[in-house]
Amino acid sequence: MKDKSYHSSGWIFLLRHIVLKSEMIPKNKFLNIITSKMTSMKKAILKTPAKLLLISILLTGIFIGNAQEKFGGLALYTVRNAMGSDAKATLQAVADAGFKNIEAAGYADGKFYNMAPKDFKKLLEELGLKPISTHQGSVTLDNADAMMADVKAAGFKYFVIPVPPMGLFKVDPATRTMGMTGGASNLAEIISTLGKKAKSAGLELLYHNHDFEFKKDADGIVTIDYLLEHCDPEYVNFQMDLYWVTKADADPVAYFEKYPGRFKIWHVKDMDKEGRFAPVGNGQIDFARILANKKLSGMKYYMVEQDMTFDGMKPLEAIKISHEGLKKFGFE
Repeated sequence: MKDKSYHSSGWIFLLRHIVLKSEMIPKNKFLNIITSKMTSMKKAILKTPAKLLLISILLTGIFIGNAQEKFGGLALYTVRNAMGSDAKATLQAVADAGFKNIEAAGYADGKFYNMAPKDFKKLLEELGLKPISTHQGSVTLDNADAMMADVKAAGFKYFVIPVPPMGLFKVDPATRTMGMTGGASNLAEIISTLGKKAKSAGLELLYHNHDFEFKKDADGIVTIDYLLEHCDPEYVNFQMDLYWVTKADADPVAYFEKYPGRFKIWHVKDMDKEGRFAPVGNGQIDFARILANKKLSGMKYYMVEQDMTFDGMKPLEAIKISHEGLKKFGFE
């Protein structure tokens, strides 16, 4: 028969094991390990109710701490170069920075970052990351069905059109401005068709904005307004990029009020005094005001994104700053 000192040392070992494992591995595997460890000490637990209460309190504290640390999403476009060099190590760094959701931007030839859809999904699960959305800029009416099947297999919920597809998106290098050809009506027809395909595939389609959609085109039409008014919300909704809306001198909250419930995901990125991309909290955008209208907007998820970094800052450094910045504004 074991004496009390055995049980005490056993609890100390278990607690040390819990703390170490909670910091090193994804929570799903962590829970399995702890369940196994506690099962092996079941008899001791049943005989020591006071210790059971103590361990329950400590476990609860650890789980709550982990849950509080892991929140928010990251658009992997922010770390695209690192993802191209070493996707696994980069995703580990994203998880270590405190993010729990991701948005992909690296699909080509039926793979996500050179991984088959199911392999990519498995890697994310191992790292404790959840696939939410993916930017699919190469989509066409012809390849959409196969592409959407891959997106579904990888575990994503949202299929995002990042720019006007099928060659409609244009960039003027001389003026460093963006635009599109074909007109708003043509774009609405294309994304509506894609939206119906997405719904059939078990996905939701979103259109992601830049600044040009908030300005009048050659026909005097504000493209984003046309899309919001002519695309059926059953098939097409929107990912609002808060930086680009601000850059266009438009007000995100005014759009939430005029078109409530249409903006399912936000891109959260800041703007510095020079108008450049900045980590969240290091710029001038009033995220607190915008966040106060979350419910009105229809937002279900948000993704930190920073297209470029400046002044020697590395993207993997910027995402850590942004994750801390999210806390200041109350993002959860």
